[in-house]
Amino acid sequence: MRIIQKNTKSNGSMLSGIFLAAFLATLGTSAVNIALTAFMQDFNTDLNTAKWTLTGFMLAMGTVAPLTGYLGQKFSNKKVYLYAIIGYTLASAFCAFAWGSTSLIAFRILQGCFSGLIAPTAMTIIYQSIPKEKQAFAVSLWSLAAYLAPAFGPTLSGWLIETFSWRAIFVINIPIGIISAIMIKFFVPYYKMDKAKRFDAIGFATSIFSSLMLLIAFSESSTWGWSSPKTISLMSIGMVILAVFIWRELHFKFPILNIRVFKYTRYTMSVIVSCIITIALYAGSLLTPLFLQNVQHETALQAGLILLPASLVMALIMPLVGKLYNYVGPRILIFTGISLIALGSWEMAHLTMNTASSYIVFWMIVRNIGISLSTMPSTNSGMSAVPREVSGDASSVNNWIRQGLASLSIGIFTSLLTVRTAFHAKSIAVLNPGDKLLQLKSFTLAVNDIYKISTVIILIAIPISFYLKKESKSKVIIEDIEESVA
Repeated sequence: MRIIQKNTKSNGSMLSGIFLAAFLATLGTSAVNIALTAFMQDFNTDLNTAKWTLTGFMLAMGTVAPLTGYLGQKFSNKKVYLYAIIGYTLASAFCAFAWGSTSLIAFRILQGCFSGLIAPTAMTIIYQSIPKEKQAFAVSLWSLAAYLAPAFGPTLSGWLIETFSWRAIFVINIPIGIISAIMIKFFVPYYKMDKAKRFDAIGFATSIFSSLMLLIAFSESSTWGWSSPKTISLMSIGMVILAVFIWRELHFKFPILNIRVFKYTRYTMSVIVSCIITIALYAGSLLTPLFLQNVQHETALQAGLILLPASLVMALIMPLVGKLYNYVGPRILIFTGISLIALGSWEMAHLTMNTASSYIVFWMIVRNIGISLSTMPSTNSGMSAVPREVSGDASSVNNWIRQGLASLSIGIFTSLLTVRTAFHAKSIAVLNPGDKLLQLKSFTLAVNDIYKISTVIILIAIPISFYLKKESKSKVIIEDIEESVA
């Protein structure tokens, strides 16, 4: 690596630019979660269609994530980050002027493409530019930005929808994007590799098609049926193409996604834990707003206000985790965090139509404290296990898997929600024919089922967390000396 332009700005100024960009990218998901009902009403469509404003966005994020390593080497991470923010801002403007569900989904996919470049590039910049002893705190600040958006996103989105319309949730991105682009232009240092690797077109194509086919299969399984020829065919073809992609990336000299980073055991374990936390995060962000609006008939603003305390607690705790990490290491934080996520998810699996808002607020706070305690330690423990020269590849792989899993999770959870709602509706109808609250009761039971499933998945991360440890200070010092000598 050669430094074309040395960073003469303070780390604080650089992190401020990264902070704002991360906030903007995450706002694109959290703000839309609460707007699904508004989309359904305005475009006269159903949940299976409206969900594609989320799943399409997440799929696009996961699809472009493998490109970040190549683009960063070819153009520099600063340029990629800057142009990604500019593109995201323009796509937000297009979303604001969407004329139907199809156009909105298309523009959201475009927005997701740019958003997918932001997170891995930000992480790469942090691990390339910040001294190792300060990386944990830098990652915690970056994570804070990523979770401040969920803190204010639902409430802000609800207020904008109630006061103006759902279009306002995209308009507000424009000034934030402009300010962020200016800060990145002047405060983020310019790093560039001496020689960029060749572009792996076949690897990129296979990653797109495998992700797309698997997502469609899981998302539409509730409509087609799990045993439907279309579901089985798409799932089978997607798995075959995914296997081809993995084989090529392992054998090609210049892979678009360097999955060889999985040879670092601690990194592999951290990715697994991060994926499980991601599933827990999106289960809550999808299910709870739908329950509040569809079952308890809360407005978008009221639903956002109910979710606000939990998100604020998560945002406030995140910076403290960076400090605690240096004293206790990742194991204790991750174990405690995952235990709290599991407890909160289990309690959220016992909702009724008349569940008090205070109950939801309390247990969502418990879940989000757990997410705060475990997110940064699981990421930093893995990223610190890989050499700095492959940090861009490790970041791309991490984000590709997490974003792909996030989009699949939304698709699967939505599909299960439909299937389990129908199952419970049939059961209730047999026991109590003519029940006027049939749909609301069955929907509530379906939400509980998915929370129970997510609880079981979360518990898997507990034994894995013991593999994650803090890097020794002697190793950090040796690596820094080697890099300074080089």
